[in-house]
Amino acid sequence: MAAELVVNIQDEKTSALPVDGWMGAARKVPSPNFNDRPAGVPVSLLVLHNISLPPAQFEGNAIERFFLNELEPDEHPYFQQIHSLKVSAHFLIRRQGELIQFVSVFDRAWHAGRSSFEGRSECNDFSVGIELEGTDDLPYSDAQYACLVSVTQELMAVFPAITPERIVGHEHVAPGRKTDPGPAFDWSRFLNQLSILKPKGDQEDVSPCVS
Repeated sequence: MAAELVVNIQDEKTSALPVDGWMGAARKVPSPNFNDRPAGVPVSLLVLHNISLPPAQFEGNAIERFFLNELEPDEHPYFQQIHSLKVSAHFLIRRQGELIQFVSVFDRAWHAGRSSFEGRSECNDFSVGIELEGTDDLPYSDAQYACLVSVTQELMAVFPAITPERIVGHEHVAPGRKTDPGPAFDWSRFLNQLSILKPKGDQEDVSPCVS
């Protein structure tokens, strides 16, 4: 990471998130699929996604292997289509609320692809990406919502430019190309919980996420 970027990030930080950008509540699984953010570009957007591998199946470690470039194409017909892709997200929240982190929040994960928000393209440059294990049409779990709210509050403390209005789905920054997190995601529930809970510093330091 360039020294200039480190300085900018340190000026932005206001929470107890470690200086390396890895959350203590998460299980750390470093992905090789990342690069530096452009110098001087603050993080100001949170993008929510969904993923399940194989599609609509919620067991195993295929998502982790996908983000590590270790997916075997012969393991499942769908994997033949995606095994060569180089992608990642900063976080994955599994069905039981387990939080896995693949990329430091201070680095640029490869999650949004061709995308734009409010006239700015390349959302990966200025966003954090969170994958929810799920599909567009299957309800997300209570544990996932609880963990997502906790992680989002932490990110909003680290990056004040991330406001509720700047929390979007992949479908919103890549319309016509992406549909996630889909109609199954309850935006009202998520945003209400985000606003009701007290700021992170006023709560006991216990995360609802499973690591």
